[in-house]
Amino acid sequence: MHITVKNLLDIENKIKIHLNELKINNFPKIIAVSKTFKIDKIFPLIDHGHIDFGENKVQEAIEKWTEIKKTNSKIKLHMIGKLQTNKVKFAIKLFDYIHSVDSEKLAKKIADEQTKINKKIKIFLQVNIGDESQKSGINKKEVKQLVSYCNEIGLDLVGLMCIPPANINPETYFDEMNKLNKDLGFTELSMGMSSDFLLATKYLSTYLRVGSSIFGQRS
Repeated sequence: MHITVKNLLDIENKIKIHLNELKINNFPKIIAVSKTFKIDKIFPLIDHGHIDFGENKVQEAIEKWTEIKKTNSKIKLHMIGKLQTNKVKFAIKLFDYIHSVDSEKLAKKIADEQTKINKKIKIFLQVNIGDESQKSGINKKEVKQLVSYCNEIGLDLVGLMCIPPANINPETYFDEMNKLNKDLGFTELSMGMSSDFLLATKYLSTYLRVGSSIFGQRS
């Protein structure tokens, strides 16, 4: 068994035990964050049957995934990094989910480009839950306004996404995101990474973005 598959199975088992202890029934999807990793580390997961993968750069994703997706139609590719408007038309063709929409300008560009190719991308709005000046995402006070705008232009909004501040216990932020997500009527929530995915499941994250715990440290 390849080490990446073993790591994925270990993570799934930890989540299962944790959710049983909490008496929570919804098992989240695990996005294997394959950014920077070569395809030889990714193929064992595909062969195992894993379908959710995450990338943060459009050009890298195109080079790695274009041919694979042609022969593996079940694969779901998630854009988890900052998306520039000039890259949207390329991203729309390849990705199935975008987790990082944080402005009306980006939302409108996505709506326009997906209409051109008759494709509907599933969208998460990125919330700057820690109000960090160096981080992407909208202020939580502005979320409802952006949700309304996205609905007006016909985007398929499925939920919110966040990256809590580093080196701080993220529990308060996860709790706040879960409540905000529920208040808006969403059923999907993208939060939790290698360092805090178990805690994120406690607050009903449905998409975990896990990289180093599956693939190892990036060089």
